[in-house]
Amino acid sequence: MRKARGAFFTPTAVAQFLTDWAIRTPNDRILEPSCGDAEFLTQAALRLDSLGVGRGAANQLVGVELHADSAKAGQQRVRAAGGEASIHVGDFFDWEPDATFDAVVGNPPYIRYQDFAGESRNAGRRAALRAGVRLTALASSWAAFVAYSSLFLKPGGRLALVIPAELLSVNYAAPVRQLLLDQFAELELVMFEERVFPGVLEEVLLVMADGYRSGSAKHATITQVRSAGDLGEATTGHKWTPLNATGKWTTSMLPVHSRDAYAVVTSAETFTALSTWGETTLGAVTGNNAFFCLSPNRARELDIPAHELLPLSPPGSRHLRQLALTPGQLDKLGQAGEATWLFRPSAHPSPQSQAYIETGHRAGVDLAYKCRVRRPWWRVPVSRPADLFLTYMNADTPRITSNTAGALHLNSVHGVYLKPEHRNLGRRLLPLASLNSATLLSAELVGRSYGGGMLKIEPREADSLLVPSPESVSRTAVELTGVRARVLRRLQAGDLLGAVELVDRAFIAADITSAELTGELSTARATLYRRRVSRGAEPSRRAHD
Repeated sequence: MRKARGAFFTPTAVAQFLTDWAIRTPNDRILEPSCGDAEFLTQAALRLDSLGVGRGAANQLVGVELHADSAKAGQQRVRAAGGEASIHVGDFFDWEPDATFDAVVGNPPYIRYQDFAGESRNAGRRAALRAGVRLTALASSWAAFVAYSSLFLKPGGRLALVIPAELLSVNYAAPVRQLLLDQFAELELVMFEERVFPGVLEEVLLVMADGYRSGSAKHATITQVRSAGDLGEATTGHKWTPLNATGKWTTSMLPVHSRDAYAVVTSAETFTALSTWGETTLGAVTGNNAFFCLSPNRARELDIPAHELLPLSPPGSRHLRQLALTPGQLDKLGQAGEATWLFRPSAHPSPQSQAYIETGHRAGVDLAYKCRVRRPWWRVPVSRPADLFLTYMNADTPRITSNTAGALHLNSVHGVYLKPEHRNLGRRLLPLASLNSATLLSAELVGRSYGGGMLKIEPREADSLLVPSPESVSRTAVELTGVRARVLRRLQAGDLLGAVELVDRAFIAADITSAELTGELSTARATLYRRRVSRGAEPSRRAHD
């Protein structure tokens, strides 16, 4: 039940830290939306007591909770702490905004978009829109809570919330990022090196926004601590200014000197976004890979004619960790039993293919959603073979691979279609050139960390991946060609960083970058990589999920 409603109870140290920051005077009025067992209201009562005026009255400590049992338990907790709270049972989004609160504190529920559905999602989106935040259907519940909570603040009020660190990185949070900068005079983000919720996969941060409708923040103060237990210790935050309010805030995770180094390469003409080279697209969605993706042996067993099969990069991306997928490598994969053929008969299937289609029908393959919505269900929509492949889910870093085999690709990888003027150079050298420290750091910043420490990169994120510009690759062609064989040997041995070092040296030799700058970027990437992997090694549950 707790998981379904997105509840995960907040450690006392975190709630105390936020309420101590948010409550400034004995008369402050405090709201905790979706208060659960009222950890924040309990700490608020203790904070008021420390200010010397008792532990708060019912009209001063207010909560909203969807579940009656939790509301009752929360009221009892506050009372046990010597305070009084008014906790209302109901949906926070049904509450009419009452802009009389000095502070909104809490830990909004985190329900992913797949479960934050139906009328609950519609209510959340309507509530957020009232605050000027237009959320997409992909938004998780916390985003609506943050937006709507702001409407309960009086001018000069404060937000003090625990929210997922995806605030920094996901596209759907862009209007929430805009709200925090536009509607508050000061903004501080507190990040943790260790997990706040032990055994929980989702990373969180603390948002402390001050001065509602009293000015617009030009920057945020970024404070990093090791753990929740270190929140009381004196820490010095650093000022960080986003390039734009709605863009990703992932560079805020970098130390100041690393951020400066990254700013140098992003502003130089020697590196550019991958979109400069071409367009990144999703792969084909079959609806049932087991049916449509065939190994050569299986295709022979079915006696499918060659003209009704198309060469295919097999599902997954383990085989795309070199520099190219060649015809010979595709043949070897097929001989090893990999599905290197896509079943795609013509509008008038051969008798053999028709028989196979009938087996799929009897097995219910045609009932899968992607099959059900297309006509005919057994003909998978495909595009022409991509020039390059870009891996989608990565344990180390996204890899760019030349598609010299002319194979189609599934949605387990992305396809990059190069612009005509960059096609020859890109197919030949971009996979090699992309193995550099700047690109590896960029991948950590534009991608998203998922379960098990995996780094996921979507097509829109891939568009902004920092790679060497066509001009830089052309200038370094001799040096890159000279190290290609050694890079390939390193990759075959599983030595990614050894390969990257060789490419970095090539760019330094061609005066594309400097050894000092490259070293700083490499160190910054190593820091973010260790952070991601160490979190992935912990048990896979999600906070609020």
